[in-house]
Amino acid sequence: MAVMKIQELDADRLDMAANMLKAIAHPMRIAILKHLEAGKKLTVTEIHELLGIEQSTTSHHLGILKDKGVLCSRREGKNTFYYLKHDTLSQIVDCLQRCTCGE
Repeated sequence: MAVMKIQELDADRLDMAANMLKAIAHPMRIAILKHLEAGKKLTVTEIHELLGIEQSTTSHHLGILKDKGVLCSRREGKNTFYYLKHDTLSQIVDCLQRCTCGE
């Protein structure tokens, strides 16, 4: 396995990664990611019902996650479905869960 020096890392990619992590760093947003694991696609209504929070609050969190490149959306008729942009993002949540749950 090759070791990368910090000078070899792409500053733009590092900035994008940091912004994605900042967007994820909220309890409700982590919960949203957890509900979207395994390729699930959910609407704002479905997510707000699962989380038990206001629809406007859910929309706010979804907007942040989408803006920072964590989520994508697809419109089908009147519904907009949200899903993880990269399936591997769920591994970050799993790692955090293992670290905080003493596994």
